[in-house]
Amino acid sequence: MTSKPDNDFLYSIALSLIPKLGPGTYKKIILHCGSAASFFNLPLGKLERIQGIGPKLLAFRKKKLNLLKEAEQIVEAANRNQIQIHSFHANNYPNRLKSISDAPPVLYSKGNLELNPKKTLGIVGTRKATQYGKNITHQITEELSRFQPCIISGLAYGIDIEAHRAALSRNLSTIGVMGSDLNTIYPSTHKKIAEQMMDCGGLLTEYKLGSEMSPSNFPQRNRIIAGLSDALIVVEAAKKGGALITAEIAYSYNREVFAVPGNLQSKYSEGCNDLIRNMKAGIYMSSKEIVNSLSWDMESRESSAQKVFPDTSLLDPLENKILERIFDKKEVEVNWLSHDLNVPISTLAVKLLNLEFLGFVKAFPGKKYQWLHSKQ
Repeated sequence: MTSKPDNDFLYSIALSLIPKLGPGTYKKIILHCGSAASFFNLPLGKLERIQGIGPKLLAFRKKKLNLLKEAEQIVEAANRNQIQIHSFHANNYPNRLKSISDAPPVLYSKGNLELNPKKTLGIVGTRKATQYGKNITHQITEELSRFQPCIISGLAYGIDIEAHRAALSRNLSTIGVMGSDLNTIYPSTHKKIAEQMMDCGGLLTEYKLGSEMSPSNFPQRNRIIAGLSDALIVVEAAKKGGALITAEIAYSYNREVFAVPGNLQSKYSEGCNDLIRNMKAGIYMSSKEIVNSLSWDMESRESSAQKVFPDTSLLDPLENKILERIFDKKEVEVNWLSHDLNVPISTLAVKLLNLEFLGFVKAFPGKKYQWLHSKQ
């Protein structure tokens, strides 16, 4: 972000400021109009043809100057507070969130964050963590530290803050996803930990500076934790609570979800045990579950192997584009490919099946595809 943001950037923020404009409608506008600026500047007749965009929404075009002025103020405040702004279609927006239908149109971050790390692991749980839960959280982080995952959690009491502490103690990057703006650390007792995270990770939120903090913000932010996590581990959870909401969302996003089994007489194990019983989470017994499900061991063995792009002269242009994306990222989701290439999922399914048949890619659970070619 620069002190003099470009026009498209300001329009992106301005569009996100329209009241009750959901993420789905925001993306629909960008898809049909090509940019946020076009929504405000295209002839009204063209916009009226877009399904789902009614007169109430279109009426906000008349407030363009006010929205742009507010967007400028948001950028100026972010600059003063060393905050970065990430609009949905910008290069600095997290790729893991781009395939999610309800991803925030705009994100705000502070610290030394890498929002597209190679490996991520979400760790969540009850705010009333037992010593058992705290010990398991540190054990998980210690066992997986050799793979250098970025630890994602919510900076809350209990398991969340323990996950951040465990990451910092092992020099792992860690991101705290907040339900408040970046100048309002909640709970305030975690301000010191939040400051320590700035050097090796940082804070992320969808709420601009000055936003009112509401109890509904926290369940809402859980979708960001779920979306950023390659795998999510629920360490301890009662039958109801934010950790279970995050697990349900991660499950719906086709993320790998694990739950630590607990004492049948402990109410803070009931949620984890229910996730396992309902087959919405795998049983976490050791770090091997994570390593195997995400193929991290395979990546370690092949880290010194040189990727080689094979002869693709017989493939059609779309198949070549698909291969290029998988070659660059090593693993991609079908939803992300569909968004990135602007191609229907039904078309991609046919092309991916052909590429799998030809031995270029391999399908994995969660609608994921990995690159197969390497030079040993």
